[in-house]
Amino acid sequence: MKRCLPWCLLSLLMMFPGCRSTAKFSPDQTPASASAYAPTAQWKPTTFVDIPELQTGAGPMDAEIASEFSKTESGLKYRILRNSDGRKPTADDTVTVKYRGWLDRGKVFDSSYERGEPTTFPLRNVVAGWTEGMQLIGQGGMIELWVPSKLGYGEAGSPGSIPAHSDLHFVVELVSVE
Repeated sequence: MKRCLPWCLLSLLMMFPGCRSTAKFSPDQTPASASAYAPTAQWKPTTFVDIPELQTGAGPMDAEIASEFSKTESGLKYRILRNSDGRKPTADDTVTVKYRGWLDRGKVFDSSYERGEPTTFPLRNVVAGWTEGMQLIGQGGMIELWVPSKLGYGEAGSPGSIPAHSDLHFVVELVSVE
């Protein structure tokens, strides 16, 4: 809720002409205080967002993190939050990870941190954005993924948790590769 408060106040202030900000942003830019939790109705999704807040139980991030996402040929956006020289998985490997996943408006739909234990699964058995993204870091690394709908659950969504055509956001720590 802390992250929502400034956006709620901004929305209220924008209703009153005398309180409007004179700051101007291009459609592909957001103010420095914007984050992945910004309402999509107010801000167009961009490649710039604040560094995500980590949940309790997450390991540290590197001291310097890129403010912009890199983009793969498939459209997956990512940024490395903690580098590692550890073994990188292939699509045929089984990985153990700690993660949190949320939608554009900030609603968390899954979190191993909240369950208090890492999750293990074959990398081929997850959405394409995860399979691709996890191969970008080594064991012990941390990555932030911005998975476009076509690499996630697409037009079907996932009944009960992820609406159709939803982009997905994740912070993932790669604990081990088997």
